[in-house]
Amino acid sequence: MKKAVTLVLAGRVQGVGFRPYLYRLAHSLGLVGEVWNEGGQVRLHVQGDTPAVEQFQRRLMQEAPPLAQPVLVSATAAPLSLATDFTIVTSQPSQTAPYLPPDLFCCDECLQEIADPGARRYRYPFTNCTQCGPRYTLIAGLPYDRSRTSMAQFPLCKACLAEYQNPLDRRFHAQPLACPACGPQLTWQYGSEKIIGESALTQAVAGLQQGLIVAVKGVGGYHLLCDARHAPAVETLRQRKQRPHKPLAVMLPQLGADGLQGVAAYVKLSEPYGRALLDPSRPIVLIPLKPDHGFAPGVAPGLDEVGIMLPYSPLHHLLLQEWGGPLVATSGNLSGEPVLLDAQAAEQRLAGVADAFLHHNRPILRPADDGVVRLIAGKVRRLRVGRGSAPLELTLPQPLLQPSLALGGQMKNCVALGWAARVVLSAHIGEMASPRSAQVLTQVCDDLQTIHGIQAQQVAHDAHPGYTTTRLAKGMGKPLIAVAHHHAHASALAGEHGIGGGDAKLLLFTWDGTGMGVGEYPATLWGGEAFYGGPGAWQRVASMRPFRLPGGEQGGREPWRIAASLCWTMQRPYPHAPEAAALLHKAWSKGMNSPWSSAVGRLFDGAAALLGLVQKSSFEGQGPFLLESLCEGQPGEVIPLPLTLDSQSIWRSDWSALVPVLQDGRRSVQARAALWHSSMAAALVAQVEQIQKHYPVSAVGLTGGVFQNRHLTQQVAMHLAQRGIALLLHEQVPMNDGGLAYGQLVELAARQQQHAQQ
Repeated sequence: MKKAVTLVLAGRVQGVGFRPYLYRLAHSLGLVGEVWNEGGQVRLHVQGDTPAVEQFQRRLMQEAPPLAQPVLVSATAAPLSLATDFTIVTSQPSQTAPYLPPDLFCCDECLQEIADPGARRYRYPFTNCTQCGPRYTLIAGLPYDRSRTSMAQFPLCKACLAEYQNPLDRRFHAQPLACPACGPQLTWQYGSEKIIGESALTQAVAGLQQGLIVAVKGVGGYHLLCDARHAPAVETLRQRKQRPHKPLAVMLPQLGADGLQGVAAYVKLSEPYGRALLDPSRPIVLIPLKPDHGFAPGVAPGLDEVGIMLPYSPLHHLLLQEWGGPLVATSGNLSGEPVLLDAQAAEQRLAGVADAFLHHNRPILRPADDGVVRLIAGKVRRLRVGRGSAPLELTLPQPLLQPSLALGGQMKNCVALGWAARVVLSAHIGEMASPRSAQVLTQVCDDLQTIHGIQAQQVAHDAHPGYTTTRLAKGMGKPLIAVAHHHAHASALAGEHGIGGGDAKLLLFTWDGTGMGVGEYPATLWGGEAFYGGPGAWQRVASMRPFRLPGGEQGGREPWRIAASLCWTMQRPYPHAPEAAALLHKAWSKGMNSPWSSAVGRLFDGAAALLGLVQKSSFEGQGPFLLESLCEGQPGEVIPLPLTLDSQSIWRSDWSALVPVLQDGRRSVQARAALWHSSMAAALVAQVEQIQKHYPVSAVGLTGGVFQNRHLTQQVAMHLAQRGIALLLHEQVPMNDGGLAYGQLVELAARQQQHAQQ
């Protein structure tokens, strides 16, 4: 007996070899029919003997390619056709918004091929197949066909075309397909010396051996590479990039049966870290250093961990294999800007940083810096959405009534496009202080709308009027919705856990460095808040004792100002203040350019300065990073912080008891750092216990950049677990400002739904 069905599949089904997989499965079962891409979906008609068709339906989800994430939209009975074979037909347009696949790491089969002297692609740095290679960074439009990628300018040679057209070949319809005869090529540029082809790679390795800083074009932009064991090279890179202290990522060769033997010599490699390194997104993983790691001191000065990643493209594998050791691989950009994409811009903007350049001529259409993750409370948490994970597909707990853009905040920025219950979060763009950052943000917004065929009807943005994203939102000519910074943080965490209604009973802590407060006079910069409820209906219930920020935002760059303010508040001297502090104290005492703040991130800055760790920060979070690195493994004494109800019915923890203890030189710096963390964790738990007396709490959550701090977060998690309190933490969405755009859409959807129900 014969049977025919029509199947529609959504999810990640394009750019991962899904149609060839269906072709092979159908042929193995003796079935006929056809399959095609239709917008962001795959649609197929399959027919044959009933048992075989039913087996096909069972197996197509179970045995899908490892990088595919199919979702069965529908399976309906269909009339029998006259088909005599199973074929892959031309892609069709559709009203369904597509799924844009991320860039994929080089698969084992392609690695074996580039290592085989007898293979056609031996040592070819742009080798790929349907299971690997670039996607997000080269797709100009969907459905995903070669003509809609930046590879369209490279006509396939006869041998590649045969692979491309053979449904049984693993390169069938591999859109970035290339070989040395027809594909992109490398170019080595060192002064007036210019070398094109395979020998460019050899010259790059030789340059690194000479101690050069080499800018290398990769999948989503340029890296700046140098010898991670050579202190002068690392110091030169830091001086030229004007990045004196911020830790540098290190790329290590993939060695051994598990690929991790090249890593284990340098860091404390446990099974969770190994899994994170080998994740298909190949992120930068923050891993504790071994005491005798052998990296140059300048790789991660003063810190006890470093960002490690494995090579993910054939070019990186070839470079690392020939090099044979660790390479610093930091973003090829000017600090804070998006990563650079093309040769001309790289040579112009990195002229004073890189000695030489390893270019290639495969165009990159949009930037994708490397993603970053950290192991916190037993799970890998994403700190930055990047190459391999972008665009990040997310869902909304409540659907949007109109397609919407969200522009995020000012720091660590991503943007998001949302429609119905679906959200696409972009790769990390960067800080929004430069014209190039604004230009890239605008381009990414346009790209997301064009590729997905969704035009936003409104724009959500941070409520701060001075943010670049607020200005850009106003220039888009669409209705605007301002979302308070910390409401967006809270909604991002609630949304990631599928909680969207204002009737939720969540207690979420949003601790970070700054964000405009709401409804307070005098206005306070928030950053130590606890909210009760759910998206669209947050009620502020707890915070920290406010303190003044002398010089405003300058306090984040010069933590001594915060330390001085905390001391002055308690009428204590701050001996490390510069001579000019007398004038600052006078302004502070009169409230001139000294806004109030409740930000825990700024308190961490002040604590680091009180311990003498940093007086002026060269990168955001430097003081808190140093503070945390001192206290790993230390139990930490707890100094109870008084908790009182203020005139606005906000429970406030008073930090003042910690100041004299932090200044107590009789205690070791390590003990004081541990004490600070333990006391702040205990203060948060005390707020939870107090609020539970007044509100029914279903779960407690932690969000905001402060909770990137593993030591603090794990202490809070331990205390809450001991009390049987459910804890919500981020996994996919960054807890820092990289998650704000998603939170803005969760908040917007909740508000719309509440308004529609009124």
